[in-house]
Amino acid sequence: DGAAALVVADGDWAAQQGLAPLARIVAYAHHALEPLRVFEAPPHAIRKALALAGWAADEVDLFEINEAFAAQILHSIRELGVAPERVNVHGGAIALGHPLGASGARVLTTLIYALRTHGGRRGVASLCLGGGEAVALAIELLT
Repeated sequence: DGAAALVVADGDWAAQQGLAPLARIVAYAHHALEPLRVFEAPPHAIRKALALAGWAADEVDLFEINEAFAAQILHSIRELGVAPERVNVHGGAIALGHPLGASGARVLTTLIYALRTHGGRRGVASLCLGGGEAVALAIELLT
């Protein structure tokens, strides 16, 4: 397994601490299906996060979708109708690893640095969870 930590804080507090935030959270969403359909849940959570952010999928520069299994990521790409070239641009969990305890932090950190590397501004991170659930987070880079 793995461990990771992220600092999620108010922008004013970060400034008082002399910290420069990398990104801001625009929207968060979750979705649940029957447990056996867990790998189908991420597109639903992503669509909800996009709606809350007021974004269309084509307004997102990059997607980082935890790749629990190859078929799951292919399903997400097809369901969302996004170009595969905009998803997991540095490799997904199959290539980078899938430490269960650190996957959320790994996915978000990978997305932030991929946006910086490729000149993007908007991104969506998503993971499927045990029990049929998925979460999605829409972010915008600040730096």
